Amino acid sequence: MPEAQQLIYDWNTVEAPDRPSRPVAIHDETLRDGIQGPSVRDPDIDHKLHFLHLADELGVASIDLGLPGSGPRAMADVERLAAEIRDQRLHIKPLCAARTLEVDIRPVVEISQRVGIPIEVAAFIGSSPIRQYAEGWTIEEMVDNTRNAVRFARQNQLPVMYVTEDTTRAQPETLRRLFGTAIEEGAQRVAVCDTVGHSTPDGARAVVGYVRQMLDEMKPEVGLDWHGHSDRGFGLINAIVAAVAGADRIHGCALGLGERVGNTHLDLLLVNFRLLGWIDTDLSKLREMGEVIAEGTGMPIPANYPVLGRDAFRTATGVHAAAVIKAKRKGDNWLANRVYSGVPAEL
Repeated sequence: MPEAQQLIYDWNTVEAPDRPSRPVAIHDETLRDGIQGPSVRDPDIDHKLHFLHLADELGVASIDLGLPGSGPRAMADVERLAAEIRDQRLHIKPLCAARTLEVDIRPVVEISQRVGIPIEVAAFIGSSPIRQYAEGWTIEEMVDNTRNAVRFARQNQLPVMYVTEDTTRAQPETLRRLFGTAIEEGAQRVAVCDTVGHSTPDGARAVVGYVRQMLDEMKPEVGLDWHGHSDRGFGLINAIVAAVAGADRIHGCALGLGERVGNTHLDLLLVNFRLLGWIDTDLSKLREMGEVIAEGTGMPIPANYPVLGRDAFRTATGVHAAAVIKAKRKGDNWLANRVYSGVPAEL
C-alpha cells in the first residue's frame, strides 16, 4: 500500500499551521452552562457521576460542578461530585461558578471545607457597556464587587478564575481595570467570554491577544481561559483561534449544549485537538460520554452530528459506498475509514 502522504494531499499543512505557544487544557461546562438551555433537563446525580468519570478518562483537565448558590439541589449535587473526585482520586479538577457576591461564593467555601479539597471559584460579572446600561451598574461598583469577591475567595484559600461575561463586546479600558483588580487580589486565572456568541474568528483573535498581552505586562503566570457560544456558528473555530492567540484553557459542553443555541462542543474540541496534534488523548470513551449526556438531559444526538451521530460514518450515496467497499476488499481498514471521511472512523 502507498504511504499515507501519497494517498492524501493535506492542504491543511501546506502553510505551516499556527499552533498554541503553550500547552492547552480543556475545561468542561456541561453540568453548569450546559444545563442552562431551556429545553435541557438537569441530569440526575447518577448521570452526573457517570459523566464526571468519563470526562476524567477523556483527559478533560477541569470541570464546573455547578452553581451551588442557586439552590439546595445544586449544592447537594456539587458536594457529591466533589466528594467523588476526592474519594476516587480523579485527576480532573473541580470548579464552581459564582457571581461576584459573597453570598454566592460562601457555599463553595463551605463545600470545599467539608469535602477537604480545593474548589476553584469562577467568579463572574458582566463587562460590556450594554450590560452595564441594562443593569444600571457603574464601573466603580463593578470594580468594588470584583475586589471584594476575589479577596473573599482568596482569604478562604480557594483558587480563583475571574470571569468577565460578554468580554467580546467590552471596552479595552474596562477589561484592564477589572482584570487588573482581580489580579491584584490574587486571581490565578481570568476568562474571556463570548457570552452571547457575538465574536467572529478575527474578534476572538483580537480580544484574546489583547488580554494575553495585558496579562504578560501585569503578571505573566496568570492563566487565560476562553469561553465561547455558538450563536453565529463560530463556537469551535473561535476556540481554536483563541488557543493559538494565547488562551491556555478552552471551555466546552458535551454535545454543544448550553444557553440559547449552546456552547462550544466539548466532544468536537477533543476530536479536533487530537487531529491537530495538540493532544494525544485516548478518545474511545467519547461516544459513551455523548450517550450519557443525551440520556441524562433528554437531548438526543442528531443523526448527522459529527463523529457521534448515527450517520457520521455512513452514506446513502452509491458511488461513495462502493469506494468504501472496494477499500475493505483490499483488506485495509485504514483506507476504508478515510476514503470518504475527513475524520478517521476508528478515532
